[in-house]
Amino acid sequence: MQTGPKTQPQGEVTLRTLAMPRDVNTNGDVFGGWVLSQMDMAAGIVAGERANGRVTTVAVDAMKFIRPVRVGDVLCIYAAVGRVGRTSMGIEVEAWVRRNRLGEREKVTEAVFTFVAIDDDGRPRVVPEA
Repeated sequence: MQTGPKTQPQGEVTLRTLAMPRDVNTNGDVFGGWVLSQMDMAAGIVAGERANGRVTTVAVDAMKFIRPVRVGDVLCIYAAVGRVGRTSMGIEVEAWVRRNRLGEREKVTEAVFTFVAIDDDGRPRVVPEA
């Protein structure tokens, strides 16, 4: 993940969804947990493709909420493989919104998700070479 101001998302758009009224807290903003779950799904897609099989989330690092997500915003999740270890991978994830479906694009959160490749019995396995 790059630091500093950016006007363009990093990574590949992996998931897009619309924030709905059922997803808000008492302040009228979308729950951070809902955003986190969307990011986890997108990161899992990227990790599973890179690992060529099952993966599991083991950590979320450096989660940073920047701006709120509101009802009617299109949440776009961008994800990319940041690092690959023997059995684990760091997936860099950014969440951006299009305000009111068509408005300006704004970065709302970012994080690094760590996944471990697992076998059919749920035990760690080696991530194959790229």
